[in-house]
Amino acid sequence: MAIELYNDGRHVCLLFNDLVDDTNSSAVQANQFLIETDGEGALIDPAGNMTYNALIMAMQAYFPFKKLKYIFASHQDPDIVASLNKWLMSTECVLYVSKLWERFVPHFCTINRWEGRIVGIPDAGMVIPIKDTKIHAVPAHFLHAEGNFQFYDAKSKILFSGDMGASLVHHDEIVRPITTAAEFQAHLAKMEGFHKRYMVGNKPCRFWANMVRGMDVEMMVPQHGRWFKGKEAIGAFLTWIENLQCGTDLISQDTYRFPVA
Repeated sequence: MAIELYNDGRHVCLLFNDLVDDTNSSAVQANQFLIETDGEGALIDPAGNMTYNALIMAMQAYFPFKKLKYIFASHQDPDIVASLNKWLMSTECVLYVSKLWERFVPHFCTINRWEGRIVGIPDAGMVIPIKDTKIHAVPAHFLHAEGNFQFYDAKSKILFSGDMGASLVHHDEIVRPITTAAEFQAHLAKMEGFHKRYMVGNKPCRFWANMVRGMDVEMMVPQHGRWFKGKEAIGAFLTWIENLQCGTDLISQDTYRFPVA
């Protein structure tokens, strides 16, 4: 079942939250996103092979998957885009991914299947017009991948934020957004450990938060867990993340010791 994030009759943004059975599985829960705008379709972070068939079936109710035109990948991880080969075989889509990874993601693909169908996003980002909106590839380097982008839909004002804002929850908890600072504080325990380990350090977190404050964001929707709706919840997250000590801030020589029996 899809969660409708935005729908004005011509432009629709959907979240698929339950295509991986995380009840008795070692696989991490992941969200996939479909933007359907005036007859054109784009997937954001479509995930891996275990999700491919379920995603096709789920999106068919809203958009014919064979007409998919774009895939946007925040980075190169398997839970982001390991299903790339299947999408390239079944559709005529083009992948947009950081230029840092454009020579790595073909390792997911059959020889020659990817040629001419991968667009490397420059480090500064870019704007991709698609029918009734523009998708902005927003720099999010080192949060958590070296070459990392988030995708902002100008029509819906949704920032699809990749691993930034992610939480480790069961998919049933994702049916409603976080809307207040109090809800954010109650949710924090499900986010903190993830961000301390997967974000590289406080410096990129601060620069990223400064950038997002200058954007008109109504929703921030991560690739794992619950999403944030409204200025209060998003503001609470930005204040927290810009002050978080994480990644290399937390390491010492004790992190790098030769293991012995």
